Amino acid sequence: MKKIVLRLDRMMVERKMSLNQLAERVGISNVNLSKIKNNRVTAVRFSTLAAICEALDCTPGDILELEDE
Repeated sequence: MKKIVLRLDRMMVERKMSLNQLAERVGISNVNLSKIKNNRVTAVRFSTLAAICEALDCTPGDILELEDE
């Protein structure tokens, strides 16, 4: 079975953006963004994903990967 994995940490490093900076730009708490960054969520709202992509100047495909479990 495959699963979707968030690679937000990699994109944040590439864009040289801290968790605090991204959380402020996206408009969510550091705690919630940390959960997303560390793959501790089972769902992400499309509006949140869009805001993250806008803040990081990327597409969803840049931070979402499909991998084997």
